[in-house]
Amino acid sequence: MIRKTITLACFFFLGCTTTGVLEDPLSTDDIIKGLKEALNVGSINSVVAVNKLDGYFGNPLLKIPFPPEVANVETTLRSVGLGNLVDNAVLAINRAAEDAAIKAKPIFLNAITNMAFDDALKILKGDTIAATTYLKTKTFTDLTTAFKPSIQSSLDKVDATKYWSDLTTAYNKIPFVKPVSTDLAAYVTGKALDGLFLLVSKEEVKIRKDPVARVSDILRKVFAKQ
Repeated sequence: MIRKTITLACFFFLGCTTTGVLEDPLSTDDIIKGLKEALNVGSINSVVAVNKLDGYFGNPLLKIPFPPEVANVETTLRSVGLGNLVDNAVLAINRAAEDAAIKAKPIFLNAITNMAFDDALKILKGDTIAATTYLKTKTFTDLTTAFKPSIQSSLDKVDATKYWSDLTTAYNKIPFVKPVSTDLAAYVTGKALDGLFLLVSKEEVKIRKDPVARVSDILRKVFAKQ
C-alpha cells in the first residue's frame, strides 16, 4: 500500500525518472509533513500580512470597498458633499478586518494538524492551490463563526458602526431616496476571509514554484521533487 502511494505521489506531485522510479524516495510521512508545513507557513504568513495597520486598507488586492449593494449611497453622498462619511466608513471597516484577522491562526492550525491521509492524497492530485482549497473547505464555517463577532467588536472599536450609522442616516434623510441598511459585519467578514484566502493561495503557489520560499528543510526536501 505504501509503495503504491509513493508511486502515485511520484506521478502527481514529486516527479520521477524516465523509469518511473524516484531518484531520492520520499516517505509518505515526508509528503504529509511537507504539505502541512506548506499550509502552516502560507497561512501564518497570510495572517501576519493582514493583521497589521494597512494590512487590508493598504493592499489594493485586499482593500474592502464600500458594500456594492448600496453603491448608490456612496455616489449620492459624494454628490452632496458628504464623501468624508464614505471615506471614514471604508477606512473603519478595513481596520476592523485587520484587527480581527488574528482569530484565524488557531482555526488554521487545527485544520492543518488534523489533516488526514486521504486529504493529503487529494492535495497531491490537485492543482497549484489544492492545499488552499482544502484549508478553505475545512475552516470557512468556523472562521465565519469566529470572525463575525470579532468583526462586529472591531467595527465598534474603530467606530465603523458609528460611521455606518452616520452614513446611512445622512443618506436616508435625502429626499426621495429609498432607505438602505445592510449587515455590515457579515459583509466585512466575507470580504476579509476572501482576502485572507487569496493571500494563502499566493503563498502556496510561491512555495510550489520558488525555492527561496521553501524556508524549512522539509519544504526543501518535498517541494524540490515537485
